[in-house]
Amino acid sequence: MIGSATTAEMLSHVMSLAVAYALALPIGWNREREERSAGIRTFPLVAMAACGFVLVAIGVLGANSPGQGRILEGLMTGVGFIGGGAILKHGTQALGTATAASLWATGALGAAVGYGLYDIAAILTAVTYVTLRYSAPLRKELPDTGARVTPSDRE
Repeated sequence: MIGSATTAEMLSHVMSLAVAYALALPIGWNREREERSAGIRTFPLVAMAACGFVLVAIGVLGANSPGQGRILEGLMTGVGFIGGGAILKHGTQALGTATAASLWATGALGAAVGYGLYDIAAILTAVTYVTLRYSAPLRKELPDTGARVTPSDRE
């Protein structure tokens, strides 16, 4: 019956939502520190919402329902739409693509937590954070082809 969760189920849901929120914090902190369009508030909310949609879908449809595929499809599209708002066109260049991609990864980590796939969520968090944190300095080492954003431009 919908709406009749036990105390143990409710605690499990709260824990899942909290884990999704916490795993997204380092990514949001990085984007906030880099003064990007989405940051410390947006990333945890995206992860928690994705987790919440999965938890609701499991509660309503059942964990093994074929409808779970439609839930994931909708999440991927919706989070992609949010990420699209982070992308700005500046001349011939697109700025904000790393923020958009990291929002998408954050939605995936929230969904992974919702399905109890904590290993996948932790790997998504680590790889996304490490990529954002350490690839920007490496990018500055690449030869300038004229197609890259200058260091003063924001991604």
